[in-house]
Amino acid sequence: MTELDRKILTAQGYMELGLFEEARTELVALPKEAWDRAEVLETWVLCLMGEKRWQEALEMSTRLCVLQPKEPSGFIHSAYCLHELGRTAEALELLQGGPRSLRAKAVFFYNLGCYCAKLGRVEEARKLLEKSFEMDNGLRRVAKKDPDLAELRSQLL
Repeated sequence: MTELDRKILTAQGYMELGLFEEARTELVALPKEAWDRAEVLETWVLCLMGEKRWQEALEMSTRLCVLQPKEPSGFIHSAYCLHELGRTAEALELLQGGPRSLRAKAVFFYNLGCYCAKLGRVEEARKLLEKSFEMDNGLRRVAKKDPDLAELRSQLL
C-alpha cells in the first residue's frame, strides 16, 4: 500500500466516523493529481452530504458521474442531493436515465420509491420499495423511519 493510499483510507475512516472536518483536512492535504480519483471524489461527496452541503455535494457527485459514467455511486449521490434540494422530479429522472449498473443496487429501487412517493406516485413507489426489500430486507428498517415514506408506511411494513 502506498502512502497516498494510506492517506485516502485515513480520510475515508474519518468520514465513516462522521468526523467530516478531519476527513476534509486529510483530503485537502492530498496531492492535486489525486483529487480526481473516484475514491477521493466519493469521500468528498459523502463528507459534504454528511454536513448537508447539498449543492456542493451535487457539483462534486456530478464530476463523479462524468469520471465514472458506468458506475452507480455518482448517480445515486447526485440524485439524493437533487432530492434534498427540493428537485425530486430531476432526481427521479437522473436515476431512471443512469447506467444499467444501478439496477443491481437495492438502494436504486429504494430511492426511486422514495422519490415517487414524494411526487404522489404512491402505487409505483410501493412496487419499487417492495423490489428494494426483496434485494435487501434491511431497507425495511430504514423505511420505518424515512420521512419520505410516511404516507406509505402502513402499506410497506
